[in-house]
Amino acid sequence: MKRIFKILPIFLITVGLIYLGCNSSSKNQLEKNKNLIRRMLWEMDKQNWSIIRELYAPNFLYHQPGSTKPLSRDEFEKLIRMIYTAFPDGTQQIEDIVAECDKVVARLILKGTHRADFMGIAATGREVIQSDIIIFCIIDGKITEAWEECDMLNVMQQLGAVPPLGK
Repeated sequence: MKRIFKILPIFLITVGLIYLGCNSSSKNQLEKNKNLIRRMLWEMDKQNWSIIRELYAPNFLYHQPGSTKPLSRDEFEKLIRMIYTAFPDGTQQIEDIVAECDKVVARLILKGTHRADFMGIAATGREVIQSDIIIFCIIDGKITEAWEECDMLNVMQQLGAVPPLGK
């Protein structure tokens, strides 16, 4: 029982420090971070590529499904340009956006019409709808890292590159 009384204060202090460290971001800063992501998505849909240099840190890292190493900011920009070339009317609709500490999580619905080559698939003219979840890390007003989870199998099925399951 005495051991619990020795460990409990250390545990409570540790939890308190973690809580205070996370809460050092004011509500105002959390809203600023969410607005930064909203603005970035809006500008990308307008294909304003200068937004990447403005809002993404030079050492930005992008983690995508299936990749063994993260992409740099330049590699990420090439990927985004390729996607918007293939889906020139692409839009990203925010379904949910949540901020905590230095992270912003956005749940998105992406829509676009397949008008040019995409990952070796010739234009189909089909509309594609994809759900997406991205976790952004924002430090000092810059996006420093992002982790994306998306259902590429569903995209490939919509493009006709992969048959629907069970067929």
